[in-house]
Amino acid sequence: MVNTERMNDILWELNNNSKVITSVVISRSGMHIAGQPPEGVHLETFVAMLSILFTAAETATRGLKGDLEDVFVEFDRARIIIDSAGNKGVLVVVTNTKDNHDSLHAQIKKAVRDLATVL
Repeated sequence: MVNTERMNDILWELNNNSKVITSVVISRSGMHIAGQPPEGVHLETFVAMLSILFTAAETATRGLKGDLEDVFVEFDRARIIIDSAGNKGVLVVVTNTKDNHDSLHAQIKKAVRDLATVL
């Protein structure tokens, strides 16, 4: 059973980082689990496309005999970071910067470990 309250606490901690616009938990099949997409973005399309992107990256990495760590999508003013949250979920974090942000990366890694325990 999913612990929704704990999941929302984890997302709240991420969203309080000044470099984070929003964070969303999705299923590997592309269904919304928790969190909100960026303002003006269609939820179902957003989560479905990011699920497909993450799954494609996993498949490509397996073919290269590697382990996927995370997926970065960079655009003109920001970055989307997609990371596995265990066997059932994927964490999507939309940032407001393209800067190298090791502290945010560490916070995301902690969040995916925590989410994996509640999904």
